[in-house]
Amino acid sequence: MKCNKLPEITLSFWMMKITATTLGETGGDWLSMTMNMGYLYSTLIFSTVFVAALATQLASAKYFPPLYWTVIIATSTAGTTMSDFMDRSLQLGYAKGSAILIALLLVMLGLWRSSCGTLNVNSIRSRKAEAFYWVTILFSNTLGTALGDFLSEDSGLGFLGSWLLISSALLLILGLTYLTKVSRVLLFWVAFILTRPFGATFGDVLTKAKEQNGLDLGRGYSSLILLTILVFSLILSARRQERPS
Repeated sequence: MKCNKLPEITLSFWMMKITATTLGETGGDWLSMTMNMGYLYSTLIFSTVFVAALATQLASAKYFPPLYWTVIIATSTAGTTMSDFMDRSLQLGYAKGSAILIALLLVMLGLWRSSCGTLNVNSIRSRKAEAFYWVTILFSNTLGTALGDFLSEDSGLGFLGSWLLISSALLLILGLTYLTKVSRVLLFWVAFILTRPFGATFGDVLTKAKEQNGLDLGRGYSSLILLTILVFSLILSARRQERPS
């Protein structure tokens, strides 16, 4: 693989990333809870979708937006149910589950760095680097679910408070990006990881009951809205790319 098959990192990318990860939260909860599939079977289903989508992505010769965002959604839904299985079914708890996933994520980043020489997503030119990229995203999305649940349920902040806290952290990263010389690669990965608990807590705000400071839209309805927004964003992005410069 000689070309970079990943999208340009723009404001549009971050908006679509947040939409996709929020969809992963609501979609994962819809299958495991609303449809009563349970965390284990839901994880198996979403993991199968992830492996199939990833294999197609790795085999592709160029960047194809619908395929890329399908893999993103697959990592997010699988990450949601994997985290819930660890924290709830295995009864590890959100704090311990988050600590384990942080360690695994750091190990994965270290292996990627030592194997490929850089974590810069703009320098991904091999299938090995791309495979590291996607497995790292899977771990980061799994961590994001556990961290979001820890903040919203164990920290006392609640769903809305946790969402506002993570929103503030993302705004801080935005400021550091434009006002300082802090490593852009570091800031990218911190932002990338934080958009997952942002999506998790925002998904909770959409779906939880009003007594819990949620909007009570329901998991299925919220997932449909988010999927519609993501598809519409993909169409707009494709049309912009087709316009002559």
